[in-house]
Amino acid sequence: MKRRHLLAATALALTMGTGSAGAADTPGVTATTIKIGNTSPYSGPASTYGVLGKLEAAFFGMVNEQGGIAGRKIEYITLDDTYSPPKTMEQARRLVEEDQVAFLFATLGTPTNSAIVRYMNQKKVPHLFLATGADKWGDYKSSPWTIGWQPSYRTEAQIYGKYILKEKPAAKIALLYQNDDFGKDYLLGLKDVLGDKFDKMVTVATYEATDATVDSQLNTLKASGADTLVVAALPKVSAQSIRKVHDLDWHPLFLMSNVSISVGAVMNPAGPDNGIGIVSGAFVKDASDPTWANDAGMNEWRAFMNKYMPGADQNDNNYIVAYGFSKTILQVLKQCNGDFSRENIMAQANNLHNFEVPVLLPGIVINTGPTDHHPVRAMQLERWDGKKWVLFGNVLQGDPS
Repeated sequence: MKRRHLLAATALALTMGTGSAGAADTPGVTATTIKIGNTSPYSGPASTYGVLGKLEAAFFGMVNEQGGIAGRKIEYITLDDTYSPPKTMEQARRLVEEDQVAFLFATLGTPTNSAIVRYMNQKKVPHLFLATGADKWGDYKSSPWTIGWQPSYRTEAQIYGKYILKEKPAAKIALLYQNDDFGKDYLLGLKDVLGDKFDKMVTVATYEATDATVDSQLNTLKASGADTLVVAALPKVSAQSIRKVHDLDWHPLFLMSNVSISVGAVMNPAGPDNGIGIVSGAFVKDASDPTWANDAGMNEWRAFMNKYMPGADQNDNNYIVAYGFSKTILQVLKQCNGDFSRENIMAQANNLHNFEVPVLLPGIVINTGPTDHHPVRAMQLERWDGKKWVLFGNVLQGDPS
């Protein structure tokens, strides 16, 4: 059964047709509505991330409750792609050609977005603020209609590589990564920093997104004699890795991808004490960190969650990231000043200057331009203490790639 989420308040718009004479010139826009499309994995190996699409639907519901944008209500159509690239292609075509959305927003996943990026750019449909940190989303020359949002995985890996060299100059590094563009960015980022020392310092193991476990890979990596472990994996595999490393009585300097730092989805299921000492990179505030207990930006997010997503796990970092995506696209729509042509939507996505998002860490702002499709470029390191992530050091930036 195909899963399809529509905001109840605007579901009627599906029966209204395009509605205005200018619709052919402004796809997805009528006198009263703006259609926005999304694909998310509500089932399959990355279903943990389905909460992003759910928050975005709730956010647009709030926007509609407050009057919409330029007199128009947002109709958000989010379809389940099961984290399967062929399914993502099918759903993207449906959204663009049948539903005729104005643009796609926050589509999740590196392999899934890789399947549709050429199509979206050939169709000249804005493909905005992707829920993936693949470095290639910043390639404005080959994909001018596509733009990322979060720090690229390559940037993140560069930051980890510099930290490893500072802490363990002679480290023996084990790298476990998902065998696709998502994981390979971590490989590239470490190579950027280690250079010709990479082959001598690093032992590599990969896994497929559909693999049931990574136990054999971790057994092999431990046997290599590595004293440092970098895991570039989705939440399910990251939680498995934390448990397995603990069961192996292996105590490396352990660094883990930011996409898997959720307390509720990763650290608690893995056993919170099993992950003590793991280091990751952060760019958004952590709801479990008492530092932000009275923070104005996080209080705004909590108020939203309490009203529009009651009962949701507020320790799940994905809800915070999705709020950041949503605040950013709202700013783009406001800057459109009523002109919701695809060309102007893309122009405004390329026109964000020192935009402050309430859930980003202090010192991190969003900047974009026609030749800058990396909106967030900075991170701060953090360490898991068994209950929460604790920030340390300064806000850091990777090297241009």
